[in-house]
Amino acid sequence: MKDLTSSNIDRQNILNNPLVLSNLRDYFGVPGMLFQEEYKYTKQQISEFYQIDIATIDRYLENYEKELKHNGYIVLKGKNLKEFKTDFGHIINLSSRTSQLGVFNFRSFLNLGMLLVESEMAKALRSKILDIVIDTLNEKAGGSTKYINQRDEDFLNAILKEPHYRKEFTKALNEYLDLGNFKYAIYTSKIYECIFKENAVEYKKILNLNETENARDTMYSEVLKLIASFETGLAHEMKEKYNSLGRKLTKSEMDLLLFQFSEHPLFKPLIEDARIKMASRDYGFRKVFHDSLKNYINTVSQSDFERFLGEKSKALEERIDENIDVFKRLKNR
Repeated sequence: MKDLTSSNIDRQNILNNPLVLSNLRDYFGVPGMLFQEEYKYTKQQISEFYQIDIATIDRYLENYEKELKHNGYIVLKGKNLKEFKTDFGHIINLSSRTSQLGVFNFRSFLNLGMLLVESEMAKALRSKILDIVIDTLNEKAGGSTKYINQRDEDFLNAILKEPHYRKEFTKALNEYLDLGNFKYAIYTSKIYECIFKENAVEYKKILNLNETENARDTMYSEVLKLIASFETGLAHEMKEKYNSLGRKLTKSEMDLLLFQFSEHPLFKPLIEDARIKMASRDYGFRKVFHDSLKNYINTVSQSDFERFLGEKSKALEERIDENIDVFKRLKNR
């Protein structure tokens, strides 16, 4: 994770994580004014907490207006301001002539603390934030985020279907490609490169997987589904080419077929989406950086934090236990 003061993606990943926000709120316990179901903080309260002057806050609001507003900073006017004055005007000595008032919620309060370089209090807060982020992830993911992809409820369905499509592809390689047994590893790796710009060896190295660990066990369900589409679709194209030629494909013919297949417009938005999800989630959850996908890194959405760390997320073992009857039926087919 980069310095929070210089990385918008890291700041937003923290602020999008409801579990982390809850733990931070409990830890800091900063008193605020409950208004419209959120605790609010005035600039004066913010200046006292971070030990900075109002002018510094205004400067950050000017330089980071879009980000701070996105995370909950608002300017109260009209009816909302009148209601706020009624509830809290006497507490904060707010003049009756005040026509607008900027207030922070807890998210934007933290957001400002991640930006401030002039405040020792903000520096200490950033350090504690990072500790709580790591502790929260480790607690929810059982001490390791390597298999956090498996906590998604869609993963089990994707990994169960994967062997069927894989079998179609390996069968096609066997029947339609004139090459030795190393062709299975070669073209599996080439498909990975088409989708996320890394071959199998590079992927396993980046995720620090050993020889016995299966790379696909660490992949997100969307990536697995796209690999399955590639494999089953390519198997079909190989069969068509084989029937057209009346013989097995050479390596150069197979390479050209794969290139043309991967360039089909159908796959462009799917590949783009898979790269963004893989690069962003691995950076946000696993603290893993895919250099080949650096231009695809984005913030992890709140829905993704819920998906992998929230109430619906579960360890794969729990899902298997819940679906044991389904597995038995599949086995007996």
